[in-house]
Amino acid sequence: MCGHIRSIETKTKFIVLMHPKEFKKTKNGTGHLTHLSLPNSELFMGINFSDNARINEIIATHESFILYPSSHAINLSHENPLSEKALHVNKPMAIFLIDSTWACSLKMMRESKNLHALAHISFEPTKRSEFKIKEQPLEYCLSTMESTLTVLELLSHWQIETIKHAQLEAFLTPFHAMIDYQLACIQNPLHQAVRFKPKKISSNVYM
Repeated sequence: MCGHIRSIETKTKFIVLMHPKEFKKTKNGTGHLTHLSLPNSELFMGINFSDNARINEIIATHESFILYPSSHAINLSHENPLSEKALHVNKPMAIFLIDSTWACSLKMMRESKNLHALAHISFEPTKRSEFKIKEQPLEYCLSTMESTLTVLELLSHWQIETIKHAQLEAFLTPFHAMIDYQLACIQNPLHQAVRFKPKKISSNVYM
């Protein structure tokens, strides 16, 4: 899918926290595609990130948020997350994304003590997931890449980012290509995906 990547440069740093079960998926890893599509992003694999030096460094040096629905989450659909801090913010913004199932994300949030102090952000989904090869647990659930696109659109709405509309429209290109490939494999049993273990993990993917 790498040939379909449409990178978007952002002022906001995105941190993908990937559960080990997601890390093993080579066919439908939307967390991987998200990371590859955002040059200003880092990917970490694990469950408990409490003592991860790099993550703690990012939290200390950035105005950090985590995309996580909760009763006290800032709703990006209606509120600028920096509105109350605009006059005082002198650090770049960072948004943490959890790439896992809902059950696994609960465990990651519970065990990662350093994430507890981060402000939660959420949004009101206006479209259904296009992940045709995967059944979402609830109607409003989106894949990691689709959720990230919505966040990018809302950050642009609040003028935190200045991303061209054409770039936003092209962001899901590798996601759609991946789905088309999967559907082709399903429709033609002789067309099987090649599974392999990469020899080297990228230097900006952290265990």
